[in-house]
Amino acid sequence: MRLVTREVLLSFRRTPLLSSLSVAAIAFALFTTGLYFLVSLNFRSALEGLAERVEVVAFLMRGTPAESVTLASQDIAAFPEVESVDFVSEDQALARARVELEEFREAYQDLATNPLPASLEIRLKPPYRTAEAAGAVADRLAGYPFISDVRFGRDWVQRLDRIRRLATVVQLVIGLAFALVAVATIGVTIRLTVLQRAREIAIMRLVGATNAFIRSPFLLEGALKGLLGGVLALLLCWASFSAFRTGLGAELVDLQFFSGGEMLLMAGFGTLLGLVGSLLSVGRHLKAV
Repeated sequence: MRLVTREVLLSFRRTPLLSSLSVAAIAFALFTTGLYFLVSLNFRSALEGLAERVEVVAFLMRGTPAESVTLASQDIAAFPEVESVDFVSEDQALARARVELEEFREAYQDLATNPLPASLEIRLKPPYRTAEAAGAVADRLAGYPFISDVRFGRDWVQRLDRIRRLATVVQLVIGLAFALVAVATIGVTIRLTVLQRAREIAIMRLVGATNAFIRSPFLLEGALKGLLGGVLALLLCWASFSAFRTGLGAELVDLQFFSGGEMLLMAGFGTLLGLVGSLLSVGRHLKAV
């Protein structure tokens, strides 16, 4: 292992320009892929923010006893889809309407009686913020005798579901295309390194070196270049992210960068690509020698 490591370091010293170009090519391939996934990450985050607004509202009949509301709230809170249940009284509903519906503020000021009913606002857990799950909860709520109406904005929730499904497919297809381009770029880069040392490989084969012995330094070199490329790609992604966030104004938009685990995954992905690219390139060359 020590001999293999020394050979890798010597290779970097003998061909600094080619090694630097290899790392730069890997970094650029991973940088473009990383930028795409960074955009996808923030798009998914925006969709999740919209999904948080998915809730089911059950309007109560006037004169419903407080005990019935309390028992129903406890029962509804036990639904597997439900995250929380909030009771909104008639007075709270009117006060909210006066604040949120500015165009009707004057009309609400002169009311002799409050026309707005009390309600239960049911927030759903993240996995159940879909039209299907919200509809199922709404159907169960309609079975309570003191609930006059149940609404959850079916049309816009269905549109949100369609957008999320379409986004998932598009992200998968385009992400796969970017990954294939990255693999091809890294493979060509590693291939150039192997061809540059073709004479050395031929000599090693003549003196009886095994394929495993010949492959070892190339595999380690490819993994190291992939790791360096992955780290450099992360730095470029962070610089682009910071510049974009500063340009938009950090106080106006809440953008997210990769988590620690995702950064480790990207660096590991670069290492794996470098390793696989070296394995394929060296294997193909050894067959031809």
